Amino acid sequence: MKFFFFLFLHCSFLTFGQQVGILKYDGGGDWYANPTSLPNLVKFSNQFTQTSIDTNIITVEPDSEDIFNLPIVFLTGHGNVYFDDSAVENLKKYLISGGFLHVSDNYGLDKYIRREMRKIFPKIDFKEIPANHPIYHQTFKFSKGLPKIHEHDKKAPQGFGLFYEGRLVVFYDYESDLSDGWEDRAVHNNPNEIREKALKMGSNIIEYAFKN
Repeated sequence: MKFFFFLFLHCSFLTFGQQVGILKYDGGGDWYANPTSLPNLVKFSNQFTQTSIDTNIITVEPDSEDIFNLPIVFLTGHGNVYFDDSAVENLKKYLISGGFLHVSDNYGLDKYIRREMRKIFPKIDFKEIPANHPIYHQTFKFSKGLPKIHEHDKKAPQGFGLFYEGRLVVFYDYESDLSDGWEDRAVHNNPNEIREKALKMGSNIIEYAFKN
């Protein structure tokens, strides 16, 4: 069954082309935060890497079959995240069958996303991803690992991952705020060099997800 699920997912990627989606979750958190982030990231990735991603960003719910058309989905926000039983089952199938989830903590998401991901993978804990991991060494090289984009609690940025049977299926940026760095400059008035770091790291995540 697992093989056929993976085959279905792989064929979906080929049939529908390269698209990315934003995950619309329950719980009251602002899943819709950073509306300019993904369009900007897709444009940057298409311009500076070998991706050819549809600029139409899909909004997808965690219990929807539409998620299986997407090689990568993004989740962000500041508050509560909640997955019901059907969402948990669907997300698990998606992730173990070849899908990829990037979680970007805008600030305040941490305790909720850890709780909900434990529903999906009760026996798997987040592990900090070392700076020599391939996700930091795609088209763009980050020899020190995850870059710092926004300051919140004066903590170092950390990239965490959930690994299923050796494959990275969830990448979680914490104390970095990558997705804020993808927004239009006018939103946060970030310097160009900071925005560029964020966009380069985001492009690496997309590249890695498409390859793995």
